[in-house]
Amino acid sequence: MITVRQLLRGKGHDVWHIAPDASVYDALKLMAIKEIGSLLVLEGEELVGIISERDYARKVVLKEKTTVDTPVKEIMTQEVISLRPEQTIQECMALMTDKRIRHLPVLENDRLVGIISIGDVVKAIISQQEFMIEQLERYIDGG
Repeated sequence: MITVRQLLRGKGHDVWHIAPDASVYDALKLMAIKEIGSLLVLEGEELVGIISERDYARKVVLKEKTTVDTPVKEIMTQEVISLRPEQTIQECMALMTDKRIRHLPVLENDRLVGIISIGDVVKAIISQQEFMIEQLERYIDGG
């Protein structure tokens, strides 16, 4: 089974983040530039929240707030669910499905070391299954 640590080794440990006092506009702009759907919210090195496109749609657009005047801390999700590097991608998928979330920060000894998206997990599972199928076909063919 593939672990979160192995997945991060392949995809990298880059984490895009923003400060809680930054504007929602700045957060959206950074997400657009980086082509990502969420940003971790850090105060110094401490993870204090996560902001996603879903937060924006539900807490700014539908409540008729402005993106320029609204700080990230007003709409971010404060209760951030996270993973440990030794957890498996199957555990990631189960957690994401159960909690209906698409991004999970990875913490090791309370230190942020990466982030995993649903796309990362699906890609890894497909890759793992393709490898297994290839191995089974070789076995069946006698190779």
